[in-house]
Amino acid sequence: MPAASDHDGPEDNHRTLLYFGWLTLFVHLATPAGYLIDIQASYLLKNQLHATATEISTFRLVTGIPVYIAFAFGLARDHWNPLGLRDRGFFLIFAPITAAAFIWMAFAGISYTGLVVGMLLAMLSSRFTAAAYQGLIALVGQEKLMSGRLSALSNVVSSVPVVAGAFASGYVSDHLAPQEAFLLVALVTLLIAVFGLWNPASVFGQTYEKPQARGADFVGNVRRLVKHKAVYPALLICFLWNFAPGSATPLQFYLADELHASDSVYSYYNGIFAAAFIPTFLLYGVLCKKVALNKLLWWGTIVAVPQMVPLAFIRSADLALVLAAPIGLMGGLATAAYFDLAMRSCPPGLQGTLMMLVDGVLALSARAGDLLGSWIYHSGAAHGFTLCVIATTVVYALILPLIPLAPKALIGTRDGEANPEAAADVNG
Repeated sequence: MPAASDHDGPEDNHRTLLYFGWLTLFVHLATPAGYLIDIQASYLLKNQLHATATEISTFRLVTGIPVYIAFAFGLARDHWNPLGLRDRGFFLIFAPITAAAFIWMAFAGISYTGLVVGMLLAMLSSRFTAAAYQGLIALVGQEKLMSGRLSALSNVVSSVPVVAGAFASGYVSDHLAPQEAFLLVALVTLLIAVFGLWNPASVFGQTYEKPQARGADFVGNVRRLVKHKAVYPALLICFLWNFAPGSATPLQFYLADELHASDSVYSYYNGIFAAAFIPTFLLYGVLCKKVALNKLLWWGTIVAVPQMVPLAFIRSADLALVLAAPIGLMGGLATAAYFDLAMRSCPPGLQGTLMMLVDGVLALSARAGDLLGSWIYHSGAAHGFTLCVIATTVVYALILPLIPLAPKALIGTRDGEANPEAAADVNG
C-alpha cells in the first residue's frame, strides 16, 4: 500500500512536523490553565487577596468552565471561517484577544472579581485558538496519514511546559511577580498570532479542499457526529485514561501527611513523572511507522494498566521520586496511542469538534477521578491511599475491552500506510 511520504516527500513531512512543533509549544505555554498562570494566580489569590482554599478552588472551577464545554468551540471552528483564512483566522483574531486579557490582568487593580473576569475572558478566547490548533493537527494528520507522528510530536512538546513548570514553580513564584508572569504569557500568546500570518504549503496546501475537510450544515454535522461509531470508543478510552483516583490530591496528601514530605516533593514528583513520558513518546514516533495502531493500543494499555501499582509500596519521599520515572515511562505509549486514535476517529469536517470534545472529557474525567480519589482516601482510614491505587488500576483495566470496539479499518494500519476501506468511507 502506498505511504503518505511517497506523495508528500520526507522534506514536506519534516516541514509539517516543524510547524506543529513550534505551534504546539506556543499554544501550551500560552494556555491560561498552564502551570505559569495557574501558579501565579493561586499565589496572588492566597498571598495578596488572602483567599481561602475554598475560594481558590472555586476560582479554578469557575474559570475552567470553558474547558468543560470545549466541544462548543470545536463546533465553532468547524463551521466558521474567520477572515476567510480558516484556522489561521482564529489565530489572528483570538490570540491577540487572549494576550489583551493577560495585559489587562497585569495592569488592572488586583481583586478577586477582576481576576475571575480576566481569567474567564482569557480562557474563552484561548479555547478558540486551541480548537483551531487541535482541529488543524487532526485534519493534517488524517490527510497526510501521519497522525501517529503528530501525536508523538505534540505529546513531547506539550510535556516541556509541564516539566519546566513543575520544577520551576517555586522559583518563579519567588522571583517573578504575578503581573510580570501575565505579561510574559501575553508575549508568548502573540507569537501564536504570527502563525496566522504564516501559510506554509506543507501544512495548508489544498488542506481544506480534500475529502477529510468536507462537512455539512450544523444539523447535518451533529447528526454525523452522533452516528460516527469511531467516536465512542475513542472518547471512553480517553475518559478512563484520565480518570485516576490515586494520582492527584490523594497522592499529594499521602506524601505530606503519611510520609511527612515537603510540598516541593509533590511538585518534583510531577516533574519527573511528566519528563519520563518523553522517551516513550519518542519511541511511539518510531514504532507507529512500523506497527499498526491496533497493536500499539494493546501494547500501550497492557503496560499502562499497572502503572500506579508501585505507588502502593512507597514508604519514603525519596522512593516516591525514584519511582516517578518508571511510572511515567509506563504511560507514554498509551497516551500517544490514545491521541493517535482520537485524531483518526474524527469524522470528516469535524476534527475541531471531536478533538475539543476529547479535551473536555479529559478535564472532566480528571476532576471526577480526583474527587472520587479524595473520597476514597479520606474514608479508607489507614489503607485509603492503597485503595486509591487499586481503583486506578481497575479503571485502567477497563480500557482493554474498549479497544476491539474501534473500527478495524481505522486502527489496522501503520502511520503513513493508506487504507482503501477507510478512504472509501471518507469519500463516500
